[in-house]
Amino acid sequence: MEENKNLSLPENAQRELKPGEEYAPLLSAKKTYKEVTVYSVLTGLLMVILFSAAAAYLGLKVGQVFEAAIPIAIIAVGVSGALRKSDALSQNVIIQSIGGCSGAVVAGAIFTLPAIYILQGKTDPAGNLLYPNLQVNFLQMVLSSLFGGFLGILFLIPFRKYFVSEMHGKYPFPEATATTQVLVSGESGGSGAKTLLLSGLIGGLYDFAIATFGAWAETITTTVTSWGAAVADKAKIVLKLNTGAAVLGLGYIVGLKYAFIICCGSLLVWLVIIPLMNLIWGGSVIDLMGTGITTTIGEMSPDQIFKEYARHIGIGGIATAGIIGIIKSFGVIKSALGLAVNEFKKKPGADTGKAARTEEDLPMKTIVFGIAITLLCVFAFFAFGGVVGNIWQALIGLLVVAVISFLFTTVAANAIAIVGSNPVSGMTLMTLILASLVLVAVGLKGSTGMAACAVIGGVVCTALSVAGSFITDLKIGYWIGSTPRKQEGWKFLGVAVAAVTVCGVMLVLNKTYGFTGENALVAPQANAMAAVIEPMMNGGGAPWLLYGIGAVIAIVLTLFKVPALAFALGMFIPIDLNLPLLLGGAISWFVSTRSKDAAVNAARQEKGTLIASGFIAGGALMGVVSAILKFAKIDFLTEGSAMSNWNAGAGAQWAALAALILLVCYTAYSSLQIRDKKHPDNQS
Repeated sequence: MEENKNLSLPENAQRELKPGEEYAPLLSAKKTYKEVTVYSVLTGLLMVILFSAAAAYLGLKVGQVFEAAIPIAIIAVGVSGALRKSDALSQNVIIQSIGGCSGAVVAGAIFTLPAIYILQGKTDPAGNLLYPNLQVNFLQMVLSSLFGGFLGILFLIPFRKYFVSEMHGKYPFPEATATTQVLVSGESGGSGAKTLLLSGLIGGLYDFAIATFGAWAETITTTVTSWGAAVADKAKIVLKLNTGAAVLGLGYIVGLKYAFIICCGSLLVWLVIIPLMNLIWGGSVIDLMGTGITTTIGEMSPDQIFKEYARHIGIGGIATAGIIGIIKSFGVIKSALGLAVNEFKKKPGADTGKAARTEEDLPMKTIVFGIAITLLCVFAFFAFGGVVGNIWQALIGLLVVAVISFLFTTVAANAIAIVGSNPVSGMTLMTLILASLVLVAVGLKGSTGMAACAVIGGVVCTALSVAGSFITDLKIGYWIGSTPRKQEGWKFLGVAVAAVTVCGVMLVLNKTYGFTGENALVAPQANAMAAVIEPMMNGGGAPWLLYGIGAVIAIVLTLFKVPALAFALGMFIPIDLNLPLLLGGAISWFVSTRSKDAAVNAARQEKGTLIASGFIAGGALMGVVSAILKFAKIDFLTEGSAMSNWNAGAGAQWAALAALILLVCYTAYSSLQIRDKKHPDNQS
């Protein structure tokens, strides 16, 4: 539509508001728009089915999990444009919000529930099944994902205003930024859309060349040099840098401040903790969880030490930072509870004033009743659905689900708001350990305990995954001007459809390929969860010392007013994904500080944000295409092939460094071409 040409987010969309300043979204709060229509709901549900099936299929078969929000936004823009829909922007937000349930529910389900199939297939040396009584059915899997998703939505809604409105400009929301730019630029056309399209094409082809053809290495490592390899072998010191365009774009939007803190956490682990562990315990075999480790620390690579030990410090830090965050946001919780109490006290017909359309949430009465009913259903599911053995164990399981889901909901939302990555696997790992300890204490162990633990973990994992994904949807809606109540209400339907779809795909894949044996499904996250559940349910331990170290680090950081969650995320997320954040953040700082005119600096940073969003969108979309090609056995990187041999060599890493430098130069140069704030693309 002509009036939407050159539509763009307001200047204050991503900065902190000045005293007395308000954010006015693109869609006026005083007007009513088409949002929930037959078209938007059916298209959203179609996206849920397609992307739930695709994400589950590829995540389990190929081992690649992709985020569906941006591809769905791109499709929504394309379809609405082709159909010439009126109020397309408002409807596309609903399509994206409903469709986004797919990636969230898939992550919650495939990270945990396949662990049951994996444990089912375990055999002793004679070939006999170790756990013949370990069973789970389709309905149990669906209910686990369904109830988890509902809890994630319900626990997050009271925190919506805090994260999207009160903390406006304080959190970068990288994925929400990229998705919003896709939706807005697609609606408006103009120079913003051209910038996004060009950078999306560059980023997509760049990442496609890496993932599909191995044109250059995906990761640069210091081991490419002889001295670097020697240092990694002897001192266990190594640095790695992912060269992908999408990760670089993510770093640009995260910004230098948070990227630096995240990398400090990463560098502490990789340059201090891992080398110290080798120096002190290099000749020792340390098996903290009873998983059967027989290798000394000195014989392990830095990556193995990180996986088996150091990342647990990050998990402890994340959990503690989350608890500290809950304590700090007690005022928000108290306010939400007070609102609920006032709603219950309110007399019928009493006039309390109507909130602006863009601030309308589901009524707190609905939220409270929804949480109560969902928790009752979870209890009934545990007690009478074959999950645990008796009412007492069901009550314990319910408490684990309720407490951890509520506490970690804000952690998941916080992580997504800061870095765009949800540490759901780490939080689920801790949930499984805690659930195992509690269930064993009340007499539930062995194969029955393993199934119960996996199902409980599935509920919590889905709750946290959905909560993290949903805060992105709500921020998108806040920037654009959607009605939160409509996003919140229809999210439940999306979760229900996603739960049925993903569990159906898992059932079919298990019968077709299986999770154990030759040509089995990869399912890396579920295998990690199974490796934790089995020893815990057979009397194994947990790495409490490492969790404790992480907790102490988080507390000390908080005392010194350093964002503990960002630092702990750095300790948990592999370093090759963190260092590019610092590079992207440095570009953002550079382009936004070269001019003496603050308005020009802001315009340059906005142009860079569009470019970075294009990198993320293009990388996400082509990542899906690359995974599909690999599943179809169109793989140019099969072992022994010419491209595989090239990609594994030092030349590919030096080529990757050159390609990354070109990408950095393109981002900085294009952003700096802005000379006049009134003409963002003026290249005088």
